[in-house]
Amino acid sequence: MADTSRPVIEHRGETVPTFLYGTAWKEDRTEALTYLALSSGFLGIDTANQRRHYDEAAVGQAVRHALAEGDLTRSDLFLQTKFTFAPGQDHRLPYDPTAEVTTQVQQSFESSLGHFKTSYLNSYILHSPASSRGLTEADWEVWRTMETLQKSGAVKLIGISNVGYDQLQLLVEKSEVKPAFVQNRCFARTRWDAAIRELCHSNDIIYQGFSLLTANAMMLNRPEMQQISQRRGCSAAQIVFRFALQAGMIPLTGTTNGGHMKEDLAAYDIELSPSEFDIIENIAVN
Repeated sequence: MADTSRPVIEHRGETVPTFLYGTAWKEDRTEALTYLALSSGFLGIDTANQRRHYDEAAVGQAVRHALAEGDLTRSDLFLQTKFTFAPGQDHRLPYDPTAEVTTQVQQSFESSLGHFKTSYLNSYILHSPASSRGLTEADWEVWRTMETLQKSGAVKLIGISNVGYDQLQLLVEKSEVKPAFVQNRCFARTRWDAAIRELCHSNDIIYQGFSLLTANAMMLNRPEMQQISQRRGCSAAQIVFRFALQAGMIPLTGTTNGGHMKEDLAAYDIELSPSEFDIIENIAVN
């Protein structure tokens, strides 16, 4: 597994930032906050072509605004978006719901390219399998279409989100192009999704962790966490993000606070000792 304690790494021939800004639930603040994240130093943006929870078009506007200023080029940025099945959408679908699944993926993808005004995406993610158990024929049809997109060069890397262990194992075993990324909600009570992270580690897949703070709010207030924060002179949030980086994850933050954006990126300047790392890894178990 690549060492994600550096701001960027090489993964399967592509440059990947090791900290992403997540754009869910921002609504009319999406453009301003995405632009602020880019201005604050984030090079990786995570979104989805799912108007129910994201405004991908506004994310694209922010990216174009940042690029127009000239300090960043398209090659500096890592743009990641997702295909979402119809049950996960609202009425504002980016594709014809009566079309074949392959066509839906193609239409959603072309819509995403249009939002960003780009000829390629760095990462394309299946937002969630169609079922909570196993992989359906629809899942495989989506994946085959994503494989084709990667082979064409329109997508550099592909992955899957909200995936269970058995589903990921099946995808790794049966797919032609193996997932480059897994993006899951990461809970301390599962030792930060330890089983799936280990499966990722064994198959050259980088794990992206989201809801690291919101899913673990109680853990941030534990005395052990506060003691480490005080010892390191930083916030508990920074400690969690530093733990994620040292664990080989790519963390996501969705903060709406510009100061917190800078603080989150400052997690690169922290180094947890092995004993501190072990305390955080097992904080919900202990």
